[in-house]
Amino acid sequence: MKRLLIICTAILMNCTATPSQKLSDMQNNADLLVSESQGGTDVAGFTIIKSEQEFRNAIKGSFGLIDLKKEPSVNYPKFPKNKKVVLYHMGIFRSGSHRVTSIRNISVKNNVLSVEVPDAASGGMEIQVLSNPWFIFAVPSDYQFTSVELKYSK
Repeated sequence: MKRLLIICTAILMNCTATPSQKLSDMQNNADLLVSESQGGTDVAGFTIIKSEQEFRNAIKGSFGLIDLKKEPSVNYPKFPKNKKVVLYHMGIFRSGSHRVTSIRNISVKNNVLSVEVPDAASGGMEIQVLSNPWFIFAVPSDYQFTSVELKYSK
């Protein structure tokens, strides 16, 4: 009887586990749209951008267009209509350059979107400035996640 109970529990646990999306399905599905070394918040976090107007408002500061009455012609990146657009603030850094230049890989497991970016060891202690880097990227619209984790790789 115990053995039957253990087998039923194992089957139930296996059926109710959160499925992770296959790595092969996710490679090269993230598009880096905008990346800046200044203008983000002091605390790391993300928001999902739902409209083209939100998207334009988020990137206006990166093109130096804050408080202009007439917007000059700027080549904004296109807002992807069939993807989720994510604005990720990396937090505050005291030295070095932490601007994201590419996204190597993405994966979703247990409602956590893992974004793998290259570890750029630049600057070091010779650059003593505070920076608040941020970037905007797009992932397939069917990805379901409640948090974003940034992973650095060499």
